[in-house]
Amino acid sequence: MALRISVIGTGYLGATHAACLAELGFEVLGLDVDQEKLASLAAGRVPMYEPGLSELLVKHVAGHPGSTGRLRFTSSWQEVGEFADVHFICVNTPQRRGEFAADMSHVDAAVDALAPQLTRPALVVGKSTVPVGSARRLAERLAALAPAGDGVELAWNPEFLREGFAVGDTLHPDRIVIGVREGGRAEELLRQVYATPMAEGVPLVVTDYPTAEMVKAAANSFLATKISFINAMAEVCEASGADVTLLSKALSYDERIGGRFLNAGLGFGGGCLPKDIRAFMARAGELGADQALTFLREVDSINMRRRSRMVELAREQCDGGFLDRRVAVLGAAFKPDSDDIRDSPALNVAAQIQLQGAQVTVYDPRAMDNARKMFPSLSYADSPIEAVAGAHVVLHLTEWQEFRELDPAVLGEVVARRRLLDGRNVLDGKRWRAAGWRYRAMGRPFSE
Repeated sequence: MALRISVIGTGYLGATHAACLAELGFEVLGLDVDQEKLASLAAGRVPMYEPGLSELLVKHVAGHPGSTGRLRFTSSWQEVGEFADVHFICVNTPQRRGEFAADMSHVDAAVDALAPQLTRPALVVGKSTVPVGSARRLAERLAALAPAGDGVELAWNPEFLREGFAVGDTLHPDRIVIGVREGGRAEELLRQVYATPMAEGVPLVVTDYPTAEMVKAAANSFLATKISFINAMAEVCEASGADVTLLSKALSYDERIGGRFLNAGLGFGGGCLPKDIRAFMARAGELGADQALTFLREVDSINMRRRSRMVELAREQCDGGFLDRRVAVLGAAFKPDSDDIRDSPALNVAAQIQLQGAQVTVYDPRAMDNARKMFPSLSYADSPIEAVAGAHVVLHLTEWQEFRELDPAVLGEVVARRRLLDGRNVLDGKRWRAAGWRYRAMGRPFSE
């Protein structure tokens, strides 16, 4: 009999995972306690911007004309317990308020609510990013609370989604990692769940619990380190007159280094990298291995310094002060192809500049609604040309393709002064200078 699957939590990770499991052919039941979110998903509307996800929902959510009907949503834990053979936990683990550690309350609550409904053998699979050691504790909790007792197994299956590419990363991942206990059925069941991508050649890595938990933290720590490394080189380039883009290009030809995540700029943000490296440091400290990850403190520090440096550069372009100056910010999302503004470097810079006296106007192709809710005191425009009207300096802070295609001559007609700071090092500086702009990018000589 075909496996039936539930997905606990229908946020960014859960909604994507549920829709993709339906695409893989499974009957899927998504659970959430947020009735408004459930109604939106049932109508085929995604509460976030993620390319391709709305189309998958409409294709599979029951009730839509021509849909497969393989995907439904509920708020009933009892219904989930009766329905599914495999339960994926996809709830959030935010940074604990006032600390570096991860907040496990949502994961713990999900396990405590699900376990009493498990009256027959089942597999619970954690996908949330958790501190190493959590899976063992949660497995014991499940065994104690579930009526099926030892018939309920736990596996850990970390996610490696990139916002903007989440559907493709789920259906065609670069690897599948599962942490299981010896002698159980978890590996067999998860091989059935992921049979399609595995048939395409996706490697499966089977580990113990702590290794599976650490893979996500280690991967994000490595990526964050690589980004901060090139941004540290940008700091030295600015002091020495070197060009970080050429430095990065030269480094990228070394196969041991590669060019991905080696683009200097404003640094990383979002809901994963910042909180995950901090939680990793906190957990290492609890385990008595804090010295092993002290380098991540500098990684975090370098990343935050890039934001301060952009504020300094903007102040210089405003003749040393922001009072009575208009600043245009192109970008609000923490990265392109997303409406996610969590720990957004762009909005962090915009807010700092506004606090220092400037009138700041922001434009982003997708993240305007979220930005308005989080930063209501900033001004917002409906187009790039409206955002830059009357600006004394324009800041390019999220590398949307739309911004690369802007016409510098057209924008130059409406600004107060043609001054551009490229916080992402992706615009064509020669093109902007040819249109009369004073162009400056992070880590590159001003006279270029």
